[in-house]
Amino acid sequence: MDCRLLNEKSLVFAHADPHAVSDYVNQHVGSHRILLPRNGHPEASLSHRTFGSLDLCQISYGSRVQVTSPALETLYHLQILLRGHCLWRGRGEEHHFTPGELLLINPDDPVDLTYSDDCEKFIVKLPATFLDKACSENQWRHPGEGVRFAPRHRLEELDGFVNLISLVCQEAEAEQTIPQVQEHFAKIIASKLLGLPGSNVSREPLTAGCPSFERLVEFIDNNLKQDISLEQLAELAHMSARSLYALFDKHAGTTPKHYIRQRKLETIHARLSDPRASVRNVTEVALDYGFLHLGRFSECYKSTFGELPSDTLRRRN
Repeated sequence: MDCRLLNEKSLVFAHADPHAVSDYVNQHVGSHRILLPRNGHPEASLSHRTFGSLDLCQISYGSRVQVTSPALETLYHLQILLRGHCLWRGRGEEHHFTPGELLLINPDDPVDLTYSDDCEKFIVKLPATFLDKACSENQWRHPGEGVRFAPRHRLEELDGFVNLISLVCQEAEAEQTIPQVQEHFAKIIASKLLGLPGSNVSREPLTAGCPSFERLVEFIDNNLKQDISLEQLAELAHMSARSLYALFDKHAGTTPKHYIRQRKLETIHARLSDPRASVRNVTEVALDYGFLHLGRFSECYKSTFGELPSDTLRRRN
């Protein structure tokens, strides 16, 4: 699988100091540190593109290098080995990844990777909130402990995935690209991953056999600009507050209050991202959806989407 998915348009470093490349990766792809041999003068290369909610990165360090991190915290990494091999250590196991294999790193997984001299990887960075949202939009059951993947997979487990990634890279490097198209492709990638064997996501429909929950979801989505109380939801579902919490925990893996806040944030994010939406400023949109403490809203938004709401609004223009 000796290929380049990103071309020269996305090249950030070529024949560069590996530490300079590592610093860039820390800023844009994920926190880590590298350990290089004491001898030699390796030359690293890196290509990078932001694509909707994802980051695409193609990297080689030009030398045997150990990459470590305590955890990625709020990120998932899908790593496709293009050339060479990479020794992965984790969960008391180790495995030499070779071209055609996928490594999936969960947010709380420690990272311990050793690249061969000729190792080259393609990395897709996915925010945890993006996979959570994909679960909700597909109406699959979201695990209460968060989405988790087995680390080792082969490309053939994701039929057509290489072609999809290639198409995504072409779209990312196009002269003119539409944010909605980028986000559409990003959602397809997320949905493909959520269907992998070894994930803890049940693809049983979220609302299957539960008209009460389906009715609550519809009510919430139709009244996002209102101050929705737990009492309203409990009355609508004809159940006690305790049963209401149990219902949301079972079908959404969270509390009613957190679910409502998340849906409001997702709707605000969609409006700020959409050039067709009429938005004068962030404050107006935040107040529309009941966020009265703007500083707290910005913190919550950044924690969810990895950037300030003003940055989202600026990027769409």
